[in-house]
Amino acid sequence: MASEVRRVALASSAGNAVELYDFLLYGTASALVFDKLFFPSFDPRIGTLLAFATFGAGFLARPLGGVVIGHFGDRVGRRSMLVLTLTATGLCTAAIGLLPTYGSAGLAAPLLLVLLRVVQGFFLGGEQGGATLMAVEHAPPGRTGWYGSWTFLGSPVGLLLANGVMAASTAVSGDAFLSWGWRVPFLFSLVLVGVGLYVRLSVEESPVFREVREASGAVRLPVAVVLRQSWRKVLLGAGVNLGFNMFIFVVATFVVSYGTRQLGMARGTLLNAGLIGAFAQAVAILVFARLSDRVGRLPVMLGGAVFLGVFAFPLFWLLETRSPGLVVLALVVAFGGSAAVFGPMPAYYAELFGTRVRYSGVSLSYQLGAVLGGGLSPVVATWLLGLTPTHDSWPISLYLIVGAVVSALSILAIGETLRRTADAPVDERPAVG
Repeated sequence: MASEVRRVALASSAGNAVELYDFLLYGTASALVFDKLFFPSFDPRIGTLLAFATFGAGFLARPLGGVVIGHFGDRVGRRSMLVLTLTATGLCTAAIGLLPTYGSAGLAAPLLLVLLRVVQGFFLGGEQGGATLMAVEHAPPGRTGWYGSWTFLGSPVGLLLANGVMAASTAVSGDAFLSWGWRVPFLFSLVLVGVGLYVRLSVEESPVFREVREASGAVRLPVAVVLRQSWRKVLLGAGVNLGFNMFIFVVATFVVSYGTRQLGMARGTLLNAGLIGAFAQAVAILVFARLSDRVGRLPVMLGGAVFLGVFAFPLFWLLETRSPGLVVLALVVAFGGSAAVFGPMPAYYAELFGTRVRYSGVSLSYQLGAVLGGGLSPVVATWLLGLTPTHDSWPISLYLIVGAVVSALSILAIGETLRRTADAPVDERPAVG
């Protein structure tokens, strides 16, 4: 039994890492090259804004993907939907690597880029909810936070892969990076998808889902039940993720653009600092998730939300020293501290919704927070940077503090969820239809 739980958790983590590689790679490319390749006729700052806007376009489709794929995940099963999302997201990423640029295709190039980004976001919207449920619903009582967090290890691992492959491609291609080097990381996604599918196809369907499905049947419209019975949890859960996403996507994507364009730092320095920060987050995710199994989700996640606000100013103070060592310190602390919110999240969201509508509830709530936080934060941060004549960072820090306050208040409003174990769903009602 223990070996099966570990295998499922690893499969969820591997699949999520591939999907996050696809999604986060786009953010790195937006910060480094997309303004030059797809929006070259604009002022550099406007080009960066447009590149980050296409990054945000992928987030807009995520709640819809969460609803649609969550619907079938609650009716048909978690496993089949996760195979679909992994395959579709990877194909979109590879297709981006084959796109013509503005110089050869004109307006068609950015339009195709946005279209692929939206489709990619749609399928990712159904990935994260299902992947976390596979791990949490296989986990034994008392260890749902620990095993659920393995899924979200896919995020820093995906960032490690994205930054690592981008850094390697930068080094290998040299001056040819803008002509062909940037394409290699996108095409490499096909290799990762093959590995992810091999791992993901080796696991069985969630036992909790099977048992409930056999005993009670499927809900005809899961999202309707969620919105009717648990709309408050959906909105508060979105608030929890909003502040975290605002913070983490400023750190993971905007900081690369800010460091190279505003501070004049080397691209490699920032990418390498991001790699070290992502590793720190991976370790911290496991630590905080296990701690949440012991002392509760509320104190751990509330402490993490407070950290998001407290570190908003020091983050930029450290970056603005331009010292490579202090830049690494800034990203290690930022990534590691944010894991106090991120690590317990898989179990936390699963504990909010009943089994028969859980895929829909988790996906909708989580992805609403993602689109309002992560999808907008690089664009908003770039715009805020231009508000002052000297391009000061303090408006961005205030923006991050607002997000942290939203997360903290939402966590307090939801309260403790630890006792709502994944095998004892809350607010379960009779099937509809």
